[in-house]
Amino acid sequence: MEESIPRPKAVVFDMDGLMFNTEELYWHVGTELLRRRGREYTRPLCDAMMGLQPQPAFQTMIDWHGLSETWEQLAAESDEIYFSLLDQYPVEVMPGLWKLLDVLESAGIPKAIGTSSRRRALETLLNRFQLQGRFAFTLTAEDVQHSKPHPEIYQKAAERFGLLPKEVVVLEDSQAGCRAAVAAGTVAVAVPGTHSRHHDFTQATLVIDTLADPRLYQLLGLPPVGG
Repeated sequence: MEESIPRPKAVVFDMDGLMFNTEELYWHVGTELLRRRGREYTRPLCDAMMGLQPQPAFQTMIDWHGLSETWEQLAAESDEIYFSLLDQYPVEVMPGLWKLLDVLESAGIPKAIGTSSRRRALETLLNRFQLQGRFAFTLTAEDVQHSKPHPEIYQKAAERFGLLPKEVVVLEDSQAGCRAAVAAGTVAVAVPGTHSRHHDFTQATLVIDTLADPRLYQLLGLPPVGG
């Protein structure tokens, strides 16, 4: 670990694509939403929306396809599709999550969640995997004014912890999320998924394959997996 990086005192997790493999589910949601309008949900559009809060995400979709609906209308319909498909596509925790949570708790390092998703989606998944109570706090789209890549959500997280941003590690899977973490002054660790491997993560302090990567444990000052 570089000397310029102090030993982290807290960790903030993104949710979609980082904690849970929901990116494939969101792909099907976007596909169905636009299919109903005779439009196509493409990878470039998905990339442009990934990591954003509902308002800028759906406004991007509106502008992209020249849709007549408001972002609120698309968001409401998207929620309906999301929850109708939730049980059709297997949502699981991402590799390494359970072990990382256990080791952080054993080390007494607090953790939080900072997601661009709405609270209903967050709480649904936390309840499904019995993760309630394992985080000091959660921040969702309803808790901030500005969407990632704006640093607000991670600035707020550091404030809630009572820490300097440089003492907080942020785990992200999207370019927008990493940019937000870097702009907030936190230590950004990128964990690209299938839908974001081609994103630009050059600003991240570390780019790893999974949450089980030994380099993450080293950065956090934790004993290695299996150690």
